[in-house]
Amino acid sequence: MSGFGGLLLRRVIGAVITLLAISVLVYVVFYATPGNVAQITCGPRCSPEQVRQVAEQLKLDDPLYVRYWHFLVGLIAGQDYSTGTSVAHCSAPCLGLSYQSDQQVLDIILTKLPVSLSLVLGAMVLWLVLGVGTGVLSAWRRGRFTERLLTGLTLAGWATPVFVIGLVLMIVVCGELQLLPFPQYVSLTDDPEQWAWNLLLPWLSLALIEAAAFARMTRASMLETLAEDHIRTFRAYGVTERTIVVRHALRGALAPVIALNANNVGSAIGGAVLTETLFGLPGIGQELVHAVNVVDLPVVVGMVLVIGFFVVLANAVADVLYAVADRRVVLT
Repeated sequence: MSGFGGLLLRRVIGAVITLLAISVLVYVVFYATPGNVAQITCGPRCSPEQVRQVAEQLKLDDPLYVRYWHFLVGLIAGQDYSTGTSVAHCSAPCLGLSYQSDQQVLDIILTKLPVSLSLVLGAMVLWLVLGVGTGVLSAWRRGRFTERLLTGLTLAGWATPVFVIGLVLMIVVCGELQLLPFPQYVSLTDDPEQWAWNLLLPWLSLALIEAAAFARMTRASMLETLAEDHIRTFRAYGVTERTIVVRHALRGALAPVIALNANNVGSAIGGAVLTETLFGLPGIGQELVHAVNVVDLPVVVGMVLVIGFFVVLANAVADVLYAVADRRVVLT
């Protein structure tokens, strides 16, 4: 296949291969480490009988490649788990069973995932608007006071940790000015208005740092695009600078911004731990910290795989959008 359909097929195949490689790496790292894997998986409070039961479920007497095959089959077709007195079926995609709460790992993740997605996607809208807008304005006003001011603010935002920005916003906005309540997660389906108000500060905390990277990237891409021959041709024909920037230069500068956004969305889902912990949001970042603290290995493995899935998905979508923004990509 050639053209856009061929590009899409190649990206899908590449994403599947990458996910398979991630699953192999994650399984080997967590389940082929030295020590009693059954004890680590079950947790420090498990009795010898529980540890033996976990060892049977994980088939630790089998070779590593056989164990991984069973793990992969569980992801695709599901598998059964013994709970002592009965057998529970874990439907595909089966990420395992938490030995701390006896819940399926996928159910735990699906409970926490809407919080993290709400945080990341809302922050993404803000960092795109702030970052791209700042970068375009900075390139348009190159050499003027506006550019120097925006560059200084961008560097300050890039250098400030997210927990510092979050603490300052909570102290000033919630404490001193009392403009917003202290964040407390409300489901979007329960109350959309309260959902947005309670997530506004976490969005800003995460977006201000990411917006700095987008501002710098957009500025550099805009300056490069504005120096190309076809832009000079537009100026020679008397096209206004505003029209050149908005209608012609911006589209050419968006391709690297799309790639950067894919990396940021994928990494932000896994890197929202500080933001969720700071604001008390019950997302996958906070749950991952808890799982590590109680050594709940199946939950840790499942969440790492889910985070990897979103990173790969974000990059695959970015490749497609990159081709839409720059049709030359389809031909490569």
